[in-house]
Amino acid sequence: MADKIIFGTDGWRGMIAEDYTFNNVRRAAQGFAGYMLETGNQGKWIVVGYDKRFSSEHFAASVAEVLAGNGFHVYLTQEATPTPVIAYAVVDKGACGAVNITASHNPPTDNGFKVRNHTGGAIDPEGLLRIEALIPDDMGTVKRMPFQQALDEGQVVKFDASAAYYTHIEELIDLQPVKEAGFKVMVDVMWGNGAGYFTHLLKGGKTQVIEIHNQRNPSFPEMKRPEPIPPNIDVGLQATRDQHADVLLITDGDADRCGIGDENGNFVNQLRVFALLAFYLLEFRGERGDIVKTLSTTGMLNKLGEMYSVPVHETGVGFKFVAPKMTETNALIGGEESGGYAFRGNVPERDGILAGLYILDFMVRTGKKPTELLQMLFKKLGAEYFYDRIDTPFQGDRKDREKAILAAKPATIGGLKVTNLVTLDGFQFKLEDGGWMLIRFSGTEPIMRVYCETTHQDKVQAILQDGLKIAGLK
Repeated sequence: MADKIIFGTDGWRGMIAEDYTFNNVRRAAQGFAGYMLETGNQGKWIVVGYDKRFSSEHFAASVAEVLAGNGFHVYLTQEATPTPVIAYAVVDKGACGAVNITASHNPPTDNGFKVRNHTGGAIDPEGLLRIEALIPDDMGTVKRMPFQQALDEGQVVKFDASAAYYTHIEELIDLQPVKEAGFKVMVDVMWGNGAGYFTHLLKGGKTQVIEIHNQRNPSFPEMKRPEPIPPNIDVGLQATRDQHADVLLITDGDADRCGIGDENGNFVNQLRVFALLAFYLLEFRGERGDIVKTLSTTGMLNKLGEMYSVPVHETGVGFKFVAPKMTETNALIGGEESGGYAFRGNVPERDGILAGLYILDFMVRTGKKPTELLQMLFKKLGAEYFYDRIDTPFQGDRKDREKAILAAKPATIGGLKVTNLVTLDGFQFKLEDGGWMLIRFSGTEPIMRVYCETTHQDKVQAILQDGLKIAGLK
């Protein structure tokens, strides 16, 4: 019997040639096909896309073979394509869902298998469990149509997903003022799928776009992994300083996540970016709508929700929770701590390209640079917010660790009084200053994460160290 395939926070990821093999990818594709058949999508179209990791295009072709073998028609991207572009293609093509071969920000040894529904957004947890249950134990029941035959018979059609996406973006944002602003924009696409997108969208004006790490190199030189946080972005931050750029826009490996560096080449953490984007939409575009946030992201959103009289919904970590809630509430913005943000009018999927463009538009509308945008946000909120996170590999039984964390019952963390414990996803200790400390297990890797946000800069490390103690990691 083959290895059991488990879907985590955002699909299935594994180590290439260890558990992420062609046959296991085909088994996962059969499980997805079975789910789509169960949910009444016989004979419909499914979009299949992929990233620039090792052999991703070949894994995607193997998925297309299985979907064709199960009677589906497949739109297969003709090149490595950003996750948000694949998601939009689902809606544009009227497809019933998508499979995306990507491991996003994971190390170069890994690849992954993401699934999406007819909205282009993540499938809910119940659906993922059903897909898992339908994955066959071996290749005996996996249906396949040879790839060339599927192409010849029109069962699989290769297509360019970018053109429709570009048109769609220009409906969401007036790019002309950004093009004419004369910005010098540094873009680090982290060897990933975002290469060329900002350059294309902003061409033809005074604004200059300088891209780095925009070739295909599955070993991801100059970074541990294509995750848009330090130290992976240190080269991009230095390039921002060297080029005297106005801003650094960073997209991760599949371009669904966005990172920001300010005009001084300093990283703007992802919680602050989320709050900036919500502030921009509410205050400077005058829009109103619900905010959906995972519990591991910023309390600044709760404050903004009160100020602008819009509901704020907290979910578990992962877009499998965020996307359905955004669809249910027609939310203005949704996002998570990892730097993934989704927007109303677009698909309910993270879009690092659109997020970066919104930051540029924010700069144009206000005439302010990133550091000044943050100052304006903190003035509005009446406080400055500080965040950090520590990821630590762990061994031993997860349930035993969870019991120990529940039994800890600390009165204070980092010198701040604990006011509440939330166990929606992990263990979030609410603190007296409106901040929090969260301990949770990664849904994609064997690591434990300790996060915190507080208005006391001098207490950040103390809070994290107390979190490690409570988690039994020191």
